[in-house]
Parts: sequence; structure tokens; C-alpha cells
Amino acid sequence: MTPALRALRTRVLGLLALTSMYLLVVIALSILFIYAVALSFTGTLAFAAIELVASAAAIAAGAFAIDLLTHRLTNTALRWESTLITVLILVFVMRPSDDPMELVWLTVTGAVASASKMVLAWRGRHVFNPAAAAAAVMTITGVSPAAWWVGTPMLAAVVAVLGIAIAWRTEKLRVVLTFIVLAWAISIATTLTAYAQAGLAVSAVDISVQLLISSPILFLGFFMLTEPLTLPSRFWQQLLVAAVVAFFVGYPLSVGVISLSADRALLIGNIVAFVLAVRSRNLGRLTLTDTRDVTPRIRELTFAAEPGASFVPGQYLELTVPHKGADIRGTRREFSLVSAPAELPHVRIAYRVSPAERGSTFKRALEQAQPGDRLRGSGIWGDFTLPASGPLLFVAAGIGITPFVSHARELSTRGVHRDIVVVYVASSAAELAYHADFADHRVIIVTPDDPTPLGNETWAGGERLSAPSLASLVPDLATRHALISGPPALIADLQPALARAASVKTDAFAGY
Repeated sequence: MTPALRALRTRVLGLLALTSMYLLVVIALSILFIYAVALSFTGTLAFAAIELVASAAAIAAGAFAIDLLTHRLTNTALRWESTLITVLILVFVMRPSDDPMELVWLTVTGAVASASKMVLAWRGRHVFNPAAAAAAVMTITGVSPAAWWVGTPMLAAVVAVLGIAIAWRTEKLRVVLTFIVLAWAISIATTLTAYAQAGLAVSAVDISVQLLISSPILFLGFFMLTEPLTLPSRFWQQLLVAAVVAFFVGYPLSVGVISLSADRALLIGNIVAFVLAVRSRNLGRLTLTDTRDVTPRIRELTFAAEPGASFVPGQYLELTVPHKGADIRGTRREFSLVSAPAELPHVRIAYRVSPAERGSTFKRALEQAQPGDRLRGSGIWGDFTLPASGPLLFVAAGIGITPFVSHARELSTRGVHRDIVVVYVASSAAELAYHADFADHRVIIVTPDDPTPLGNETWAGGERLSAPSLASLVPDLATRHALISGPPALIADLQPALARAASVKTDAFAGY
């Protein structure tokens, strides 16, 4: 990726990160649904507006009914955004109708999707994509076959634009594009071979275009493959899952009377992802054991994880904090792990404390958590890991220091010495968290006020960190593998200097 593209990616990510990942998907699917309804009035879709609206209402009734029942029976959090996403996906997968009997079956479809989240779950993650599971069940039983009507030229461009925004926000664009390219290429080869065997002459260009804009490939890749609770944690594992799903989408097989179309192809990928997740474990339920203020504005939480949990330094967890009156940003957030794997079963995260009037309901609920409270670690993800060898540069801004603490503690525990320069940007000297963890490395402090440095630290002065100043502070930057964790705007500003590094990894966040 060129420096200009990397800078653009970082700035776009910063804009998209102003909302939660789940809310962004809800907004995107809602826009697509409104667009489809608008098209139905023009007669360019095969379905009428009343069919679309009635179908959405029926699916929603079944899905939310099961969620409310589950909420009451198990006293678990009601995840309205997750349920709404499933409903909206099913609207585009199932055949719309305003026939009373078919609406009943669509209600059952929504109920099956929600039930799968509870019945087919392991350590807080879904075994199968709920929408795909429901579509497969209804299709295999023959009561309400999936139509995948979203695969129409009228919607293709909008699906692509909204899907790119989601994939960019979730940092899954490479995974999705891998799936789309492979599924498309295999579909083209399969289709052209079938025409040739039948002795029919067709235009390869026409076939290629139709297979892209008139098939489920775009929607499946952008809106369903990226479902976080069915993806494995590492990038190479996600690519493997994408390739498996692409193969079965592009080259559909049959097992007896059951054909492996789009939804069933995704379920096969889900099985592969689940096997990988079982092998790498998960944190599961987390019991809060301690809280402490690391700085006046940074608080650390220590949890006890379930037996068998594991993670890699530099990864992050998704934490669910159920609370009443949750705002539109929902009940789930992502946190880099501060602790090292060697500290298990203890797991530590840290977050920046906000004034009550500015913080989200999630953060206020988290601040009210008490030792003994049990929260859900929904998943572990991330590839913000260290290269096997070579000098390193860590650039951290504020709370962005946390993944580097995990790396430093793991290296120290293993007795491994790496040549590391840490450039630490903070709003004030009082907000320098965890800098003692880098006592064995050279640390450059960038704060407005002069700190009282430890022996290995130097103060770079009160000026804002920029690409020129970074290049000046680290003259051997070209020999180092750079890892930077901080706000998207800072990462984008530093790109001209970081482009000179041996390699670059970024971990962008916008706060909440």
C-alpha cells in the first residue's frame, strides 16, 4: 500500500470510527433497505414496497420475540443492534411477500436466526452466522427457500459502496476482496465451462459482469462474511475462511439432495472458523477482580479469565457490558490487552476515563462495575504483532500505549531482548501510563510539559509530533519495523515518515 493510500485509509477509518461497528452496519443496511423500497415504487424491482415492508416486519417480529424471551429467561443483555442486523440481512436473502402464510414462515425464519445465537454458541461467539443458518434451515426444509434477491444490478453499486465502508471500518477489506475475487473467478470458470460443455457460445465479458452484479457475491462478502463473532482471530485464518467460502460459492456442489449455495457455503466457512477458534481458545466469561487508576485519566481493570484462555500480545478483546438505557452506540467495545499471555488467567485492559457528561453509557456502566461482576469477552482478534526479528519502533499516543505494554511484558517474561525505540505522546506528563514497563528500552516522551524522566527517557519538547519531528527523533527509522497505535489523524500525519520504515503496522482508534 502506498503512503498516500495508507494515509487516506487512516483518515477514512477515523471518520467511520466515530460510530460503533455494529451501529455502522445497521445504518448501512437501513440505507440499502430504504433504497430498495424507493426502487420498488419505480417498478425496477421484482417486489412491491408492501412486500418488502411486510417481510421486514415479519422477520423482525420472530427475531425480537425470541431475543426478548431469551433475555427474560437467562437475564442476559438484549443486543438490539445485533438482532436488527440479522433481520435486515434476512430481508435481502429471503423472498419478500405479503401473503399471510408466507409471512408466517418469514416470522419463523427470524425466530430461527435468533435462536441459533443462543443454541449454536460457544464462549460468547456464534458457531454459525445467524442469518445464514436460518436461510439454510428454511431452504433445506423447503418451507421458505432463500431467494438472495439482493443480487440484482439495481442494488450492486449501493451494496459495494456501503460494503466498502463496513469492511474499511472493521479492517477486513483485504479479506472481503480476497473472497470476492476468488468467488468471482471460480464462478466465471465454472459457468464458462458449463456453457462450453453444452456447446453454447457466450461472451466471457458479459458472463463476468453478470456474475458480479447479479449474484450474492458482493452482499455475502461485505455484509455476512465480516460478521465478527464467526471470524477467527488472525488475518491468515480469515483469509483461509474467505477462500473456503469463495470456493463453495463459485463451485457449488451437492450433498445428496442438498445443494451448497451461498448460505450453506458460508456455513462451511463458519465451521472452519469455529475449528480455528476452538484451537486458539477464547476468553469467555471474565470476572472483574481489581480496578486501579494508572494515571488521573486512565483506569486499569483486571479480570480472571476462564481456564484454557489464550491470546497473542498485541491482540484486542471485545467486551460486552450489559446495562439499561444503552445509547445508540450499544453495549460492546474493543480493548487492547495490557497484560501478557504469561499473566493468564489474569487479563488486564485499560481505558481513558471521560467526564460524565461526555462519556457513553457503555463507559459509565464500565466505571460502575465492581469486583466480582462477570462480563463477556466476546472474542479475541488482531494481528498487531511483532516481526520475528529486526529493530522496532513503537509510536503510541495516550491510551494507545496498551498493546505495546503487552509486548514489553511478554518479552521481559521470556527473557528476550529486542532493540526498541518507544515514542510516547501524551497530553501531559501526568498521563504517561506504563512507561516504567519500557525501562529496558529507549523512550522518547512527547508532552507539552517537561516530565521527570526515568533513566532511559528523554523529553522531545512540547511541540506536537509530526512526520519531520519523528524522522528527526528516530534517525535510523529506515532500519526499524514501525508499529503505531493512536488516533487516525495522528497516524495519517506521520505517514510520510513511517513510509521510510522497514515495515509499518497501525492500530487506529477514535475513542468512545
